[in-house]
Amino acid sequence: MTATTSGERVLIVEDEPTTRLGLTELVSTWGFTTESAADGQEALQRITSFRPSIVISDLVMPRMGGLELLHALREEGNALTIVILTAQGTVETAVEAIKQGAYDYLTKPVEPQRLKILLDKIVERQDTLREVKVLRKQLREHGSFGKMIGNSSQMRKVYQTIEQAAPTQANVLIWGESGTGKELVAQTIHQLSPRAQMPFVPINCAAIPETLLESEIFGHEKGAFTGASDRREGCFELADRGTLFLDEIAEMTPATQVKLLRVLQERKFRRLGGRQEQTVDVRVIAATNVNPAEAVKNGKLREDLYYRLNVFAIELPPLRQRKDDLSLLIQSFLAEFNDRNNKSVSAIDPSAMRILEQYNWPGNVREVRNVVERAVILANSEFIEPKHLPPLVTDSPDVAKPVVALEPGTTVEEAERRLILMTLEHTRDNKTRAAEILGISLKTLHNKLNKLRGRVPGRKQEEVVP
Repeated sequence: MTATTSGERVLIVEDEPTTRLGLTELVSTWGFTTESAADGQEALQRITSFRPSIVISDLVMPRMGGLELLHALREEGNALTIVILTAQGTVETAVEAIKQGAYDYLTKPVEPQRLKILLDKIVERQDTLREVKVLRKQLREHGSFGKMIGNSSQMRKVYQTIEQAAPTQANVLIWGESGTGKELVAQTIHQLSPRAQMPFVPINCAAIPETLLESEIFGHEKGAFTGASDRREGCFELADRGTLFLDEIAEMTPATQVKLLRVLQERKFRRLGGRQEQTVDVRVIAATNVNPAEAVKNGKLREDLYYRLNVFAIELPPLRQRKDDLSLLIQSFLAEFNDRNNKSVSAIDPSAMRILEQYNWPGNVREVRNVVERAVILANSEFIEPKHLPPLVTDSPDVAKPVVALEPGTTVEEAERRLILMTLEHTRDNKTRAAEILGISLKTLHNKLNKLRGRVPGRKQEEVVP
């Protein structure tokens, strides 16, 4: 292990004298400035004079334990980074401490290497906090948070949870409809964490056959099963010291869920067909497109795994519940696809924008992106018009259909002309579809168009009909 020269101040809070002395001396050899306290009450006094940036505290102590110390520091508004030490039987309480603001926990007896890695990550956390400040400024000025776009109250709550979760080692469970951006949230958490320079490994549990999923996650040895001609590293090994993103976690088989739970608890696993245990340091972010509590109730997600993953929960709202963000999303995608396709589309025509605002976006942000990309490619001017939008959007029951306005004195011939033109515009000049909507044959429609072309003297043909 290399020495740390950060000079950060670390306070060790432990009631057992030998352990307290040993940890204090060990941490100081890594370049930290250290002091110690025998319980939470003494720690509060030492913090005033010593002013540490990191506190390593035992969970169970006389007079004041680690959880009470955490509460006292939070009530005072103290932003110290706190690591909890816990015996095996009190892990659940330690997880609760993380929910209430602790950075991480270690089980006793403490492994020096794990403690050293953890302290180094805490030092790196300061860079993360500085980056968060930059993102907050970006949010205020441009309505975005990294690559995430939106300034609605719902998205601000999401950003707040990301800020809280990212600097910690805690597992995160994200849920929301397909297309809401769950993987983007996971990437943002990774990028804002001390693991940002290490791998981010995504895997979609629903996209891999049951028979292969366990091998993909844990790896396998040569000959572990038919077709296993070589040893292969799994996602846990590939993500070591980084982040593993498990999408559609509820699609994982119960047997694989049990093995995943063991890795989360012990941070050890075996490859399929292997005998030797591998130790890994991986942060797991899981996601599902169903309510995880309902998935537990329906037997799709193990309850113990749910509680292990659900240290931080992030629910992503569907786009229909945050329509205020639609214009920001569209402008961002316009800029992206203008650049990619060498186009210069500057805005959405008001009539097209009304259609987009009325549409309910079942595919969420992903669908907006696809619709804007298609429209930019089709547009031959600086504006996107209704004819550039896909039929799935313009023909949706959510979108109010255009109305033919008739005034007293309008002739039947003029009313018919307006109706035909409006229908052709609605179908983007698809005459077969227009004839179906009008309830006439395609031949009849062509006959009417020919008559209209011949009955309006002195006007250009395109002013009469397409």
